[in-house]
Amino acid sequence: MGWKKLVVMSVEATTQLSGVPLSMATVHDLVSQNCTSSAILKVADTLPPLGIIISRVTFICTCRYEYRWADGVQIKKPIEVSAPKYVEYLMEWIEVQLDDESIFPQKLGTPFPANFKDVVKTIFKRLFRVYAHIYHSHFQKIVSLKEEAHLNTCFKHFILFTYEFGLIDKKEIAPLQELIESIVL
Repeated sequence: MGWKKLVVMSVEATTQLSGVPLSMATVHDLVSQNCTSSAILKVADTLPPLGIIISRVTFICTCRYEYRWADGVQIKKPIEVSAPKYVEYLMEWIEVQLDDESIFPQKLGTPFPANFKDVVKTIFKRLFRVYAHIYHSHFQKIVSLKEEAHLNTCFKHFILFTYEFGLIDKKEIAPLQELIESIVL
């Protein structure tokens, strides 16, 4: 899953910057020239609140993130895979983890293993990558279906849960840090 600079905003949202109507493509071109947090915020602050995505157009900027798959058993060295293949591998791997009674005991009173939190942290880190991909590659389609509120709500609950139990390291959430800050605050 190769990641390049990105800007996410509502496809339906258009506004004006210096009297020129701004489309998503225009904003993407404008911001991707100088993809820094401060550049994003400067452009975002010039836009009026639109009430479409979390009270204003949401910008997310990343420079380059690439996620590779390795399960440590069959695939020990991380390999480059497509997003659908990554999700397929991930869901199969999570199912194996959940079905493993030595990790997720089924009998009442059976203790959890010492590495339980590490396994759960890996699951959540990898699930976060799916959210990052959805926001990066499929958000326009989600907006066109008018489902962004549902995605944002699910993601907010996911993030608050991970914050509550310390399940994802800060460096792992960098691709969506600005979005997270806007929905958590």
